[in-house]
Amino acid sequence: MSAINKESLAAAIAANPELEIRIRRKLVRQHFMHLVGADLTSIAPGRVEAELMLGQQHLQQRGFAHGGLIATMADLVAGFAAVTLVPDDFGVVTSDLKISYLNPGVGQQIKAIGWVLKSGRRLHFCEAEVWCDGVLIAKASATMAVIEPLPLA
Repeated sequence: MSAINKESLAAAIAANPELEIRIRRKLVRQHFMHLVGADLTSIAPGRVEAELMLGQQHLQQRGFAHGGLIATMADLVAGFAAVTLVPDDFGVVTSDLKISYLNPGVGQQIKAIGWVLKSGRRLHFCEAEVWCDGVLIAKASATMAVIEPLPLA
């Protein structure tokens, strides 16, 4: 798992206290994330973490976390990591997502970590890891396209 440096996270939020407020404001419009039951637990420039308590609705045969759920968690954290780097009136959409399933997701909780590897004006290249009860179950790479605000008529 990528090392989480709590001191640098606290410094990033302290340097830009509006960042978390701005991202949480955008979350209000993210209905799918709420429908799945995920919650962002950490927000820093270019890095986001989310958690989800697994319920029966998230499972497939043999009690494994559904592959679509795992891909969704990777997509959410990669996308929100990119969102932290765009102006407030801009957005991002997934233009490419590649996921490798490494282990079955069996457990109580999913944790996903997403970060931006390289950011650009039009594209952000991101990676994500998805964990289930401390076991790495998937890795993903994603390309997020920047969506500019519509011009006023």
